[in-house]
Amino acid sequence: MKKKLLAVAVAGALTAPVAAFAQSSVTITGFFKGGYESLKYSNTAKVNSSQHGVVDDSSRVIFNVREDLGGGLAAIGQVDMRFSIDMGALSAAGNNHVGLQSKSWGRIFFGRQDLHYFGRESEMTAKASLRTDSIGILAFAGGGGTAIAGATRTANVVHYTTPNWNGFSMVAAYSSSGGGGADADIGSGIRKGHALNLAPVYAAKNWTVGYSYWRSKPDAALAGEQRGDRLFGSYKFPMGFKIGLAWDKSRIKTSGVGDTSRRTAWSLPMSYVWGNHEIHAHFDKARDDKVTAAQDGASMFAIAYAYNLSKRTSASLAYARINNDAGAVYNLFTSAALGLGAGTGAIAAGEDPRMWALTLRHAF
Repeated sequence: MKKKLLAVAVAGALTAPVAAFAQSSVTITGFFKGGYESLKYSNTAKVNSSQHGVVDDSSRVIFNVREDLGGGLAAIGQVDMRFSIDMGALSAAGNNHVGLQSKSWGRIFFGRQDLHYFGRESEMTAKASLRTDSIGILAFAGGGGTAIAGATRTANVVHYTTPNWNGFSMVAAYSSSGGGGADADIGSGIRKGHALNLAPVYAAKNWTVGYSYWRSKPDAALAGEQRGDRLFGSYKFPMGFKIGLAWDKSRIKTSGVGDTSRRTAWSLPMSYVWGNHEIHAHFDKARDDKVTAAQDGASMFAIAYAYNLSKRTSASLAYARINNDAGAVYNLFTSAALGLGAGTGAIAAGEDPRMWALTLRHAF
């Protein structure tokens, strides 16, 4: 009898966590992405002006958790883990959040999220190297030296997405720390910061148009107040050809001083997809800053060919180049952060980076 009671107790202990866990569903997705890249700087005083090697390209594992609460309401959560295939680093530096989702009123969550800087209508870096992205031009001001919206995920965010109303949807997001790191209001003798992003989008069958508004004031600082406006759209023709346009205006100012940067930039992305083949290209231009004295505009050209080995696996070859004016420091997107260019230090004014990249991507 004691053995039977013990067996029942053990079985109950083992099945209780399973029963509790069964109330939520966990979906694991992500991708491995990386390859071999070659970087070279021209118009440079660096002793070594080039380097080559294996690099990661923002590989990740994403855990999505969902629990149906009834009435069309669900609890949601996400952990976006980044792992580097070249150096073996691991971090939860992606889009992480917890919140609620409803079919009727949309989705709201608290966490860390990409805001503003990504709307550009180019699909190149879905398969090719992230370093070739037009964000390197569109999301930087002050001659390329200052990232608007961090050109990365915004921290401390309350994020709301409306339902899709016949193709129209909108994101409204607020950051309590001005888009930077941890909140630093207490102890600051200056001010409390914040950031706001509003991004309406209308997507039809063959075309898309959208706008993104960004404004931020960092905690405990009077410098670096940002205003960003981004217009973007694209049209997809029946034969697989797609053309887009993105226009960006940014402004940076210091309280009590005035504007320290005002510049506009634009991007013209194009793509053609047939069978297993894809060709992507974009040409981008950042105009001279209207506040700075230096000639600090820049242009960028990038092109990539991708072959889809399957629905989940692709190989691509890409080329990108930035031509900086004498006072500009625009650089290839994430080139230092993700490995390519690591150890070279900040790009110097007037240097022109260019790169070739062979990239493999496998999604799961």
